[in-house]
Amino acid sequence: MASKPRTKPTPPLPLFYREPLPLSASAHAAWRLKDGDLTFAQDTAFAPLVLGELAAASANYPVVFAGAQAAPVAILGLEQRNLFVADGQWSPFVHVPAYVRRYPFGFIATRDPDDFVLAIDAGSDRVVQAGDEGEPLFEDGKPSALTLRALAFCDAFKSEAAATAAFCQALLDKNLLIDRRADATLPDGRKLGLEGFQIVDLAAFQALDSDTIVDWHAKGWLALVNFHLASLDRFRALLDREGGAVSEGRAT
Repeated sequence: MASKPRTKPTPPLPLFYREPLPLSASAHAAWRLKDGDLTFAQDTAFAPLVLGELAAASANYPVVFAGAQAAPVAILGLEQRNLFVADGQWSPFVHVPAYVRRYPFGFIATRDPDDFVLAIDAGSDRVVQAGDEGEPLFEDGKPSALTLRALAFCDAFKSEAAATAAFCQALLDKNLLIDRRADATLPDGRKLGLEGFQIVDLAAFQALDSDTIVDWHAKGWLALVNFHLASLDRFRALLDREGGAVSEGRAT
C-alpha cells in the first residue's frame, strides 16, 4: 500500500495577522489603507514587547516572559480579552505596544534568512484593494509617504527585536527565569488562572557575579530587569479592571 506524501505543517500566523503578503509596487499599485481603530486587538490577553519600550510598558502592565525564547510580553487581561481596548480605542494615557502600532504592516523573511521585505495583512479591514478610499500605498510606481513611514517603523522594530532576543537569551543562559502563575476570583465567583509565563527569580538575580553585573549595567539590562520586577505589581491593577481579587501568584 502506497504511503501518502507527508505535508509540511503550516507555521502559525503571527498574532493579529490573517493574510500577510509582501508588498509589491506592481501587484499592489492600487491598494490603499484607510483609517481604522484597534478592534483587532480586543480579543488578545497579551502583546509582544521589544526592549526599547519595556520601561514604558512596565508602568501599565505586568511584563513577563513566555515561550521557548522567553520573549517579553505585556499581560492585557486574564481571559481572552484585552482590558485596555473599548469601542476600538486603547485606554488613554496608557502605553500602546509597538507590535500593535505597526499593524497591519510587518516584515516577512525572504529565502535569505537575513533579508526581509515589508508586508501588509491583506486580511485587515483597513486594507482597500480597489477604489479611492484611504491613503495610497504606492504612487507613480514608488512607495508612498505612508509606506515609507511603515518601512522605517518596521525596520526599527526589527532592530529592537534583535536586541530583545539577546537580552532574553542572557536571562536563559544565567538560569534567571522561573515558572509563575496567578489566580483570581471575580465578583461572580468565577476563578481565573493565568499560567505558562516566567518571571525573573529575584534571589538568583541578586546573586549574579560581579562581571555579569558590570556587563549588564553597561548594556542597560540591570534596569530592564528591575522594570520587569516592578511591573509585577500591575497584576493588582489588572484585576481592578477585571473587577476581581487576585490571589498571590506562585512559582511552579
